[in-house]
Amino acid sequence: MKTPKRPSKPRPDKSQPLLRQLATVPAKLFSGAFRQQYGALCFRYAEGEVGLQILVITSRDSGRWVIPKGWPMKGKKPFEAAAVEAWEEAGVRGSVRKKPVGRYTYLKEFDDGDIAPCIVDVFQVEVTEVGDGFKEQGQRILEWVDPDEAARRVREVELKTLLVEFKVRGRKKGG
Repeated sequence: MKTPKRPSKPRPDKSQPLLRQLATVPAKLFSGAFRQQYGALCFRYAEGEVGLQILVITSRDSGRWVIPKGWPMKGKKPFEAAAVEAWEEAGVRGSVRKKPVGRYTYLKEFDDGDIAPCIVDVFQVEVTEVGDGFKEQGQRILEWVDPDEAARRVREVELKTLLVEFKVRGRKKGG
């Protein structure tokens, strides 16, 4: 006797805008199941260039352009978790602001096919060190680009806006 096949979960078409993706899984929107993540908007001032550069990296699974981000970490404050993600995913360290510079939402697809809407609080990281030997080295492409180019590369509309409108906060004058 054959076991009846379970119907597959509806999966969003990632080429569609976020609202269209959410329309395929409406229960996720109304269940209060938003998950929290923390992201690092890593920037630096390039020598001999006017303005700043923002670090974008590729995701390990889809290869799309993102910023370093991850889940809350036990015993770490949100800005500390963002700093850990910046190191583990991109090999950068620096001065991290304790207050987020913004937030964005996106749909996270898990290995089992489940989908969860996520809210990412974003913390600025002024990069002072670029290192080797970080956890995900070789698993991602890293590029320093101007804010407009960073916005062009990422998919999430709210993150695009955050990148284009980014203003460094809390920088000390003269250094």
